[in-house]
Amino acid sequence: MGATGPSEGRVKTVDLTPEIYGYLVAQAEPATEVQLELAARTERLGRPARMRVPHEQAVFLTLLVRLLGARRVVEVGTFTGYSTLAFAMGLAPGGTVLTCDLSEEWTQIAEEAWHQAGVADRVELRLGPAAETLRSLPAGPEVDLVFLDADKSGYIDYWEQLVPRVRPGGLLLADNTLWGGAAADRQATGDGAAIRAFNAHVRADDRVESVLLPLADGLTFARRL
Repeated sequence: MGATGPSEGRVKTVDLTPEIYGYLVAQAEPATEVQLELAARTERLGRPARMRVPHEQAVFLTLLVRLLGARRVVEVGTFTGYSTLAFAMGLAPGGTVLTCDLSEEWTQIAEEAWHQAGVADRVELRLGPAAETLRSLPAGPEVDLVFLDADKSGYIDYWEQLVPRVRPGGLLLADNTLWGGAAADRQATGDGAAIRAFNAHVRADDRVESVLLPLADGLTFARRL
């Protein structure tokens, strides 16, 4: 068996044409009215709208929170709050999502959506540098699930702050870990190089077991040992 595993040379994937992608999305739980409105409002922002997680990924996040029975979620990178809303919808009773961002403009959109969905009481928004927010958290392993979706150059620092704070059996997720395929390029620069370094960091971390899933732009999925 080669270093890449038993399927070396036989790639089992499907090219997502618009028709196939539409079918895939149709197999997810349908968006709520609030999610539809939030997605439409985010699209009106123009180019930044691409930072929103796609709906099928949001459904996946909600399911993970429910499967874990999570009560404590930490998210780095709020944007307009679509993923935050997904987490809040799946929380166990009394659970909270702590979400970190720098933008008052974008998170104001998020807060309005959370109120409309009736989950604002489950969300704690912290504005400011995420690294500072994370360092202020209790040091003990109290977090059930982590989601990184912010500046790619900060991923390793966020990871190191959060792994010790995740309980055994808890999950750490990192978004955009294919970075449009650039992560596979040894000559990658900028954010592509940052993601490639992060991926290597995760693979070398013996505190977790992990896999990189081809969901959206790549989703790293790790379980705390």
